[in-house]
Amino acid sequence: MPKMKTHSSAKKRFKRTGSGKLKRFHANSSHLMRKKTKKRKLRLRHSGLVSEADEKRIKLLLCMK
Repeated sequence: MPKMKTHSSAKKRFKRTGSGKLKRFHANSSHLMRKKTKKRKLRLRHSGLVSEADEKRIKLLLCMK
């Protein structure tokens, strides 16, 4: 059986933290920014963690399991 390939788009979107969790970036921060409040844009800048419900699925895409 051949080696499993890493999903290219997932590779670009997620990074692993030191503790093994997955880091992600917020959506809705690329265009139509004039409508959004300063507070909202500020919060979109910071990264977040992938939820536990999605973590298993994303780890499969990244061949971490």
